[in-house]
Amino acid sequence: MAKKVHEVWKGNNIFFLGGRLIFGPDARSLLVTLLLIIVPVIIFCVFVARHLRHEFSSYNAGYAILVAAIVFTIHVLVLLLLTSSRDPGIVPRNSHPPEEEFRYDTSASVEVGGRQTPSLQFPRTKEVMVNGLPVRVKYCDTCMLYRPPRCSHCSICNNCVERFDHHCPWVGQCIGLRNYRYFFCFVSSATLLCIYVFAISALYIKILMDDHHSTVWKAMKESPASVVLMAYCFISLWFVGGLTGFHLYLISTNQTTYENFRYRADNRINVYDRGCLNNFLEVFCTKVKPSKNDFRAFVQEEPQRPPPMHTSRDAEAEDNTGDDRRMKVEDDLDIGGDLLKISQRHNIEDIEADIRSRGSDVPHHNSSEADSVLGSDRRTPAVQSDARHLSWGRSGSWEIANEGNYANPKEAHQ
Repeated sequence: MAKKVHEVWKGNNIFFLGGRLIFGPDARSLLVTLLLIIVPVIIFCVFVARHLRHEFSSYNAGYAILVAAIVFTIHVLVLLLLTSSRDPGIVPRNSHPPEEEFRYDTSASVEVGGRQTPSLQFPRTKEVMVNGLPVRVKYCDTCMLYRPPRCSHCSICNNCVERFDHHCPWVGQCIGLRNYRYFFCFVSSATLLCIYVFAISALYIKILMDDHHSTVWKAMKESPASVVLMAYCFISLWFVGGLTGFHLYLISTNQTTYENFRYRADNRINVYDRGCLNNFLEVFCTKVKPSKNDFRAFVQEEPQRPPPMHTSRDAEAEDNTGDDRRMKVEDDLDIGGDLLKISQRHNIEDIEADIRSRGSDVPHHNSSEADSVLGSDRRTPAVQSDARHLSWGRSGSWEIANEGNYANPKEAHQ
């Protein structure tokens, strides 16, 4: 049975509801964030807002304080869910490197079979044009692609993310092209929620002081929950408030957190800055691009790739291989010929020794015949070498044996 994309996903993400929701590997930290938001609001509603329902008699305005706190909290939680449960802009990884970027590096050669062969290399960077200016992009070995401009590989999620800002552990997700808008709205809304809870808690203490004509210390003892909420919101404002201000600066200059920290000391020209107003419009008033990944789709079997085209380099390598094979054959033929000559020489020496031993019995005129026989034997190796060459082509190996027929002395005498 075919599997779906989220079932064979190579990143470190966690999926829910059949691939409808995607989280980072640290999604458990999202529970901590939920508690940090929900628990203080519950305390606020029970111990502060509930007592203010009848403090404003006209149109029961006191209920508005309680309703506003609940609605605002739901708004913050929805933004948190939109930030942490959606595709941040993951670039689909390739199943094989881009062949059009292959190149041979002759300087980094590899010795194979005693020969130096050029190694296959990828250019680590290449330049693309952004707003009329060249921008260098890097090759990602994990995703096997050249990252688009402003894209970076998140080591926690193990994905390349477009317009990568940072990986936020509080939301358990990368912040990138498709969820940065919701992330900023979540942080800024959390800041406003902290201010709201802090202000209403301080207002409740002021009402207690006026009702009992007491000091602030007595009012604080009367409502310790208000004191705790004020302290909690004050500390939280340093984080979410500072983060809101920092991202306002980044949006106005069209930077990401990653670019600001990495290239701060380089004094580079920001090719993405289009002016403060246009930068804000780009973040908040442009349509969110659709995801490049369909996590619920079935995995498509990759078609078989056609065999690579033979290039001049491949032809040259084949020619070199053919030359090596021809040299190997010629060496084998020379070795076989030498062995054959040695065997023929031994046979000739035996014939000459036999003729000398029979010198008294053989007439003088037969020496010329013997010489002619010896001359024919000396010419035999060339003929037999050709015969051995043919037999080598059939069997693929050499058989060192005397295949020639030699005339013995008796036949030469006759």
